[in-house]
Amino acid sequence: MWELDNKQYLFLFSIIAILILIFIGDILWKKKKQQSFATAKAIKTLAPNQSKNKPIIKASIYLVALISIVIALINPKIGTKVITVKRQGVDIVFTLDVSKSMLAQDMAPDRLAKMKQLVSQIINNLGPDRIGIVGYAGTAFPMLPITTDHYVAKMYLQTMNTDMVSSQGTAFEDAIYVASNFYDNPNTSKVMILISDGEDHGEEMENAIKIAKEKKVKIITIGVGTEAGGPIPIKTPKGVEYKRDWNNEIVTTKLNPSTLKYIADATGGKYYYGSNTQEIVDLIKNDLSKIEKTDFEDQQIAEYQSQYQWFLGFAFLLIFIDLFILERKTIWMKKLNLFNEKE
Repeated sequence: MWELDNKQYLFLFSIIAILILIFIGDILWKKKKQQSFATAKAIKTLAPNQSKNKPIIKASIYLVALISIVIALINPKIGTKVITVKRQGVDIVFTLDVSKSMLAQDMAPDRLAKMKQLVSQIINNLGPDRIGIVGYAGTAFPMLPITTDHYVAKMYLQTMNTDMVSSQGTAFEDAIYVASNFYDNPNTSKVMILISDGEDHGEEMENAIKIAKEKKVKIITIGVGTEAGGPIPIKTPKGVEYKRDWNNEIVTTKLNPSTLKYIADATGGKYYYGSNTQEIVDLIKNDLSKIEKTDFEDQQIAEYQSQYQWFLGFAFLLIFIDLFILERKTIWMKKLNLFNEKE
């Protein structure tokens, strides 16, 4: 396990990328200038000791040294000691809709982004609870097994998009079934937080809810979108267009809270409309506080060791090596021909 001690320095990599582009541009510009001034043979005659490769090698060494220094500033740390600690919490599985309708922008900036914002803020306000993530559209799929690592959960959350499932739709029954079987400890208190824009349910929904109730899973549902609805934007080579039906009419997707309310009521949970993020966070925090906490063991990194010294040492080594590389040709280097320089 590793972590970054000074993440605020990550922006320096973008500056290095700009320097690399400037370096490449400078090489191309100089080459073009030389070609316009004289032929390669004439330049070789006028400046016999000029090396074509050494300036590039020296600049490359400095760039690699600079990258190493930036990594040293960021200071990656590696966990060296793992301890087992006892915690009390609830097992929570976020069951998240990634169907194309979640791209509708009737809830700013769009339903998918709003859902991610809600989940991220809920996670930020959790105690030592374990969390997992299930995504679904036409089918459901496990995204993240139940874990105590909330940081990793938020990383997985941000990668979720509407292209993850080729089968479109809103398969609540499949989502509930997969999520209900996600809990790895039958003795823990179980909560499912299902977020969607809603869809009609059928007979299979009843079977999924039955399984959730048998496993004592309480489902809290959150609706995103509006009942007025909005079109579904689709990116094309021509730009952004909107999804159309068989009659070439623009499809309007609307929030259907009835299904979400039904799921929550059937499992002893609650339905919330997800327009106000802070309000939802407070309501769910209050709901979770009323649920009996379960004891479980968790492995935790107790000690981290800094690794910056390796990168700093490597940077100084490169700078030291660079002192012995001259930009002009040297007799002993000609004999070794390390830089593939032809007479």
